[in-house]
Amino acid sequence: MRFETFIALRYLSALRRQSFITLISLFAVFGVALGVGSLIVVIGVMNGFSSDLQDKILGVNAHILVSSARGGIQDYQTLADRASAVEGVTGVSPFVYSEVMLSNRNGVKGVVLRGIDPESSDGVISLDTDLVAGSMDNLEMENELPGIIVGYQMARRLGLDVGGAVNMLSPSGRSGAAGFQPKVKRFRVAGIFKTGMFEYDSSLGYMTIDAARDLLGYKSDIVSGLEISVDNVDKAPQIAEKIEQSIGSFGLLVRNWQEMNANLFAALKLEKTAMFIILVMIVLVGSFSIVNTLVMLVMQKTRDIAVLMSMGAESAGIRRIFMMQGTLIGFIGTALGFGLGVPVSLLLKKYQFIKLPSNVYPVDYLPVRLEALDLTIIGVSAMLLCFLSTIYPARRAASLNPSEALRYE
Repeated sequence: MRFETFIALRYLSALRRQSFITLISLFAVFGVALGVGSLIVVIGVMNGFSSDLQDKILGVNAHILVSSARGGIQDYQTLADRASAVEGVTGVSPFVYSEVMLSNRNGVKGVVLRGIDPESSDGVISLDTDLVAGSMDNLEMENELPGIIVGYQMARRLGLDVGGAVNMLSPSGRSGAAGFQPKVKRFRVAGIFKTGMFEYDSSLGYMTIDAARDLLGYKSDIVSGLEISVDNVDKAPQIAEKIEQSIGSFGLLVRNWQEMNANLFAALKLEKTAMFIILVMIVLVGSFSIVNTLVMLVMQKTRDIAVLMSMGAESAGIRRIFMMQGTLIGFIGTALGFGLGVPVSLLLKKYQFIKLPSNVYPVDYLPVRLEALDLTIIGVSAMLLCFLSTIYPARRAASLNPSEALRYE
């Protein structure tokens, strides 16, 4: 009776150990899966945020900007022709830039004014596609007040509608007996645009170059600079160098969009790297669970390992068995992580059910963009961590001495 009780207790003890090992294995699998899934979603959001922000910035601003260090550019058409001849350039448009004030009975608002050429600007900026009311053609309607296109948030604040009138105060004025008097001119709202970026929608205004010159008191042959678009935005720095060589750099500044927004995109890249490192820690926790699982398994299977080694099994073969088992756990966890992260990312991308306050963030929804390179790095990193976690238990199993292991069995 005592022998049968002893056998039963040994069986129950082995069963409990096996259940405990299974539980740790499941914890390792789900730990890796959670880390990989979180990495995919977060990195996808970071990519989407950077890509969407880049598209919005390049929709409002040109890829390359040519301006003068002395305030204005004369004989700009010659410079425009030279820039257009550079390989990779797809569009060149002159512009006038200044800061003015808009006012009506609902209040006063500072505006970043940009005078554009409606014909040539269509291939440089995306104003025409961003319009939610009105038309670019309304800017040049004859026998009426000159037109202005304002941002959606600005229109809401001042209560502006297409066809409505608004006063514009220019810094160019004249000094009189009563002091300096700014120039005030009346405009009509020709259109309302919406980029989705609060900063642009609340502060930008567009009108024709001639109207801007007349308001600011510029001569008819002077512009603030040239806006240039290229066929490949990633090659903008190289094309900017060619443009600088073509037009001559004396008194002119040639800047590309990467240079002008370097701090912003550097911060986004740093944040993406930081999030990747933080979330890899979750995968690391799962890989430590793999270590625990294999160590417990080595302790439980000591007798079996010793028997195999006494029958001629080599240490390298025992090592491979445990390394393959740990790698299999990591593979299953990584596959489950992809099965969790990719569908969630695609759902976020398609339905955009997470909204963001547009007055706080530059986008009003949570953008997602999955890239093959990032997915590959995530998968390889997870598998590498899981593989490294198998080395210690596998070496411990391979270093067992059969005679010592069987002494007390």
